[in-house]
Amino acid sequence: MCGIIGYIGEREAQPILLNCLNRLEYRGYDSCGVAVMGDSIQVFKDAVRVKALEKTLPKLAGTAGIGHTRWATHGEPSPENAHPHCGCKGKVAVVHNGVISNFQSLRQQLAHEGHTLLSETDTEVIPHLIEKYYNGDLVKAVGRALEDVDGSYAIIALIEGETTLVAARKDSPLIIGVGDREYFIASDVPAVLDYTSSVIYLEDGDLAVITPNAIEVTENGVAVHREEHKVLWSVEDAQKGGYQHFMLKEIHEQPRVIRDTLKQYITAADLNADSAMTGSDGLEDLLVLACGTSYNAALVGKYLIEELAEVPVRAELASEFNYCGQISARNRVVVLTQSGETADVLRAVKRLNEQGCQVTAITNVVGSTISRLASQVVYTRAGPEISVPATKSFMAQLIALYWLALPYSRVDMRRLDNLIVGLRQLPAKVQQVLDNEEVIAECARYLSGYDNVFFIGRGINFPIALEGALKLKEISYIHAEGYAAGELKHGPFALLGDDTPVVVAAAPDKTYEAMVTGIKEVKARHSPVLAIVSEGDKNIGELADWVITVPEVETIFSPVVNVVALQLLAYYVARQRGCSIDYPRNLAKSVTVE
Repeated sequence: MCGIIGYIGEREAQPILLNCLNRLEYRGYDSCGVAVMGDSIQVFKDAVRVKALEKTLPKLAGTAGIGHTRWATHGEPSPENAHPHCGCKGKVAVVHNGVISNFQSLRQQLAHEGHTLLSETDTEVIPHLIEKYYNGDLVKAVGRALEDVDGSYAIIALIEGETTLVAARKDSPLIIGVGDREYFIASDVPAVLDYTSSVIYLEDGDLAVITPNAIEVTENGVAVHREEHKVLWSVEDAQKGGYQHFMLKEIHEQPRVIRDTLKQYITAADLNADSAMTGSDGLEDLLVLACGTSYNAALVGKYLIEELAEVPVRAELASEFNYCGQISARNRVVVLTQSGETADVLRAVKRLNEQGCQVTAITNVVGSTISRLASQVVYTRAGPEISVPATKSFMAQLIALYWLALPYSRVDMRRLDNLIVGLRQLPAKVQQVLDNEEVIAECARYLSGYDNVFFIGRGINFPIALEGALKLKEISYIHAEGYAAGELKHGPFALLGDDTPVVVAAAPDKTYEAMVTGIKEVKARHSPVLAIVSEGDKNIGELADWVITVPEVETIFSPVVNVVALQLLAYYVARQRGCSIDYPRNLAKSVTVE
């Protein structure tokens, strides 16, 4: 969602703020702005990209400032609605990520008291409240203002005449980068990596006072210590490395991601050691919660855990579970969130914790909020993922789910040994898919001319059909739907025809014959078929109009090779259509508001 940056130190703030905002572009945004404190607070903002803002931005002198990239929630993208926002007198400036749920009543109250609010945003009430309570002490004014606020926030505030930044968070991420006599406040680590690899993760309820020489953090008015953490990846890891887009780079990093994750977690010697879900009573059932791409990974996890461990698994959307899901203290729960800051997932985990559930989190970000809420944490080893469409983080989640499932496997030792061998072969198998990139790009050239596409799969590849459809709609803006193959005849057949291609994610498993029958039914409705099939396949390959061949793997691992082919397919369709691949319209990398 929105990106936040603050700087205070000895250097000119403006170029640092702009550089950090460029690093935060991957979060998704529609407007941006900066405020720099010199003799007065100078604010410059517009409904443009950061590069466009830079071209029109005058020199703003000062060594303290704040910046923001906005993803609209209240009010359309416009200069008035862009951050930073100021109070009536222009002496208080604030940037904010989150949602103020009681902003309407606060607006009415402030207007009654004589405040003039200029935007449609919920954020603007915050600087007015700070201004209202300011009596020579910014820290007290911010604290008092936040007492009036309901909802979620990560904020940075500055006031004219004080060389101080005040930051606070509740249900939205905020970190402090620690430099040499300078500090950086940001919504995410990549923003500050050009300047420091030492960061402090603020906790919910924290209020931080930052001067050029020191940080003081309080919780409910009491001083607390927050440890510095060393970020283990570099700014080079968050750059394109010669690829045209971050998405393509991250797709190609997946063999390494698999190797790193396997090296971290799986060896033949320790496979039967305690896993993150092991308890004295074993595994009887499991609830898996996630959103978006992570939910599709959760569905794959449902299939593989039910097959290997022979236990029932519920996979649910966290956003729906928060309103209607049933909880039992006996529930063993796994939650998946790439960022560790997904608002719906965090809300679900808090609810689960209240009921005494044991929660295992699978996340890609060390120090994220989920890592402090969950009972156990399984860190994926994807490294920074910059492109908004998730690719390598999805892959890392799949590998983590295999690791969680295998210790509970009820298969015989021979098959278990074969599964371990199969896991270790996956990096090479994925590389084979990547080596077939030209064929996939040629298939994408044909697919790019359509406006509606169906994706189908069966069994463990049904979630891969969902993921393929999600990737295509995210970045190419083609209307795409994912279905269990057997469900097409229950309604969607009405939409099939010459202008509606069907993409098939197949595997040589017990669903194969049913899939062949389903494809024949699709062809009878004159829909073109693009099939992803294993090496040596004859039946489906002969039925399809276009074929993408993937290496043969154990059926349970077929999602790994099939999804890479679908990721590349979506990428090249979007490229053919001239779309903004890394930063799709209306989307954000990390969904930190409900």
